[in-house]
Amino acid sequence: MALAPSAASSTAPTPVAPDPVTADGTHIDAPGLRWFVMALFFIFGGITSLNDVIIPKLKDLFTLDYMQAMLVQTAFFAAYAIVGIPGAALVKRVGYMRGATIGLAMMMVGCILFVPASNSATFGLFLMALFVLAGGVTIVQVVTNPLIALLGPARTAHSRLTFAQAFNSVGTTVFPIVGSIVMLGSLAGKTASGLSGAALDAYRVAATQAVVHSYLGLALALALVAGVVFANRNRLQGEHHEQGSVLKSFDLLARPRFGFGALCIFLYVGAEVAIGSMIVNYVRQTHVLGPEVRNTGLLIALYWGGALVGRLIGSYVLRLIDPAKVLACNAAGALILILLTTQTGGYLATGSLLAIGLMNSIMFPTIFALASEGLGARAADGSGVICAAIVGGAVIPPLTGRLADVSGSLECALVLPALCYAIIAAFGFYTQRRAIVA
Repeated sequence: MALAPSAASSTAPTPVAPDPVTADGTHIDAPGLRWFVMALFFIFGGITSLNDVIIPKLKDLFTLDYMQAMLVQTAFFAAYAIVGIPGAALVKRVGYMRGATIGLAMMMVGCILFVPASNSATFGLFLMALFVLAGGVTIVQVVTNPLIALLGPARTAHSRLTFAQAFNSVGTTVFPIVGSIVMLGSLAGKTASGLSGAALDAYRVAATQAVVHSYLGLALALALVAGVVFANRNRLQGEHHEQGSVLKSFDLLARPRFGFGALCIFLYVGAEVAIGSMIVNYVRQTHVLGPEVRNTGLLIALYWGGALVGRLIGSYVLRLIDPAKVLACNAAGALILILLTTQTGGYLATGSLLAIGLMNSIMFPTIFALASEGLGARAADGSGVICAAIVGGAVIPPLTGRLADVSGSLECALVLPALCYAIIAAFGFYTQRRAIVA
């Protein structure tokens, strides 16, 4: 996690053991571990983006309205609120590498739970499996966010975290393409409309089987990664965390900078997920690309691919320009793109909607780093609170879906994500003018 950009925090002390952590947790000298952490960013980013692939199919499969379909995101991101702080306590107790192993194992269990969900073709069981999977993702993210920031000098933490998030974006770009082919390929042109009774039941079983085979493959891959991480569990000799009550972590919200930043993480994740979940249904509107549009998995990949490109560029730009200014400009850019999307149609509306992914690119790592500067040994506490704030992905999407259901317009529903980006822009201006308060 990023620390105060001072001379004291940007210079690591002389190492006294292999891969040491300084007494105040400000710097870990373990360059080789960066690639492990990058791989973890890739994995949990990709798994998260698979929700955007299965939401349209589950909406059709179980005849859901927009708000009900968004419950996929609610089940997934609610885990951040429930598991985030306990996950931070676990990481403080067992350490970063063992904590990552536990998180990966929990993700594996969540993938395996897709088997009973598929056998019963029950929507509620799918939600339960997604919750368990997301609980493991939460623990892994509690580890990776502060760890990648600590794997080097504090002065370049913003850039390093943004570069790591680029690996997250590689996952969110690749997984929807592969998922749409492997998971839904044979069912992409089929719908539940017109089916009933035994025919509908057979269709549901076939569709859910296609999903479960993909998640079982993920479970095997996660088991292998967990083994590699566990084999490196002793790499961080001298690792230090401030101990204390789990609930004590929330006292960090009393710090205006951190509290405002946690709110912006809530809003950012909610807006990003809501828009990603709407893409397929939005472009299938008659005035956009029409209901016959194909290759929707590619459209989702383009949205997340924009974040990948932006993060690769941003990791360099953030070394040259004040991160707070970059954040404010990107949030303002997202607002403009939403306005353009709602006021146009066809390829222009589609392009502007997908381009919001480019604006999203540096937001999470930059908000995270700006909010967390000066936490020192309370890095794991701050990461737990930030991960809990990711619950915005469980709240904003269903509210956006509800707006669409009530208004009958996906354009009107985009007002809520627009409001989120306006507040994030305000945070950028706020941190640009405020000194760090430890």
